[in-house]
Amino acid sequence: MTSRPELQAPPEIFYNDDEARKYTSSSRIIDIQAKLSERAVELLALPDDGVPRLLLDIGCGSGLSGETLTENGHQWIGLDISESMLNIAVEREVEGDLLLGDMGQGLALRPGVIDGAISISAVQWLCNADKSSHEPRVRLRAFFGSLYRCLARGARAVLQVYPENIAQRELILGFAMRAGFSGGVVVDYPHSTKRRKEYLVLTCGPLSLSSATLKAKGEEESCSDEESSEDEEDRTVSVSERHRPKKRQKLNKGKGKGREWVLCKKEQMRRKGNVVPPDTKYTARKRKARF
Repeated sequence: MTSRPELQAPPEIFYNDDEARKYTSSSRIIDIQAKLSERAVELLALPDDGVPRLLLDIGCGSGLSGETLTENGHQWIGLDISESMLNIAVEREVEGDLLLGDMGQGLALRPGVIDGAISISAVQWLCNADKSSHEPRVRLRAFFGSLYRCLARGARAVLQVYPENIAQRELILGFAMRAGFSGGVVVDYPHSTKRRKEYLVLTCGPLSLSSATLKAKGEEESCSDEESSEDEEDRTVSVSERHRPKKRQKLNKGKGKGREWVLCKKEQMRRKGNVVPPDTKYTARKRKARF
């Protein structure tokens, strides 16, 4: 069984000249990229008013996903860490503006200038960086923080990912929420091992009604008893919002300790050899305030 690409080498090394050209010339890859990109644009839910938007394609590679953005009438900026991939994009004369950069070090874009962002099969690479020099949590924090800043208020980012496991999915989503995003995970065809696809659908700011009512594809498909369990793997849409930690409140504020609690504590102190006043009918009784 072939190992996942992100586990073999960093993307700038894995996608060398040979691998980049092989990737771009594969009819299977081209078809998959087109379908994933179309779905990502659909989940962006951009206004159908004929006005072109400025979109960001994160991990644009050789421009396969960017072509979908062009076909939908939008302008786009593509970012990728592989120079070989971008060289092929230039050869193919894609219509987007191309940037060579590492998303794990943050997106060097002005605040609020991007109307939406997509990413196809790229974000999970941040979780498998060389931990000796690149801590995944640091890279995820830098990525989502800069993505949140460059998006216009209320804009969406749709990130198609192949998480290695539930923990990795939760790690990615968690850092998105910490950056200020609301939204969650949409899973298309959750009961199919081949067609299953996961998308992080994130909104820059508070959760909108349309975000809360997202519908995944393949929800109506029948499944076996094992597949229809209520395990987290089978959830088609999970929605989250950022919640700032609140100060811990004292649950017993304004309330005294009960008699049973006091007697129990006194007994514990006696077993430890401490000198404790004897129990009486006045033990744990509240004193009335004098005025």
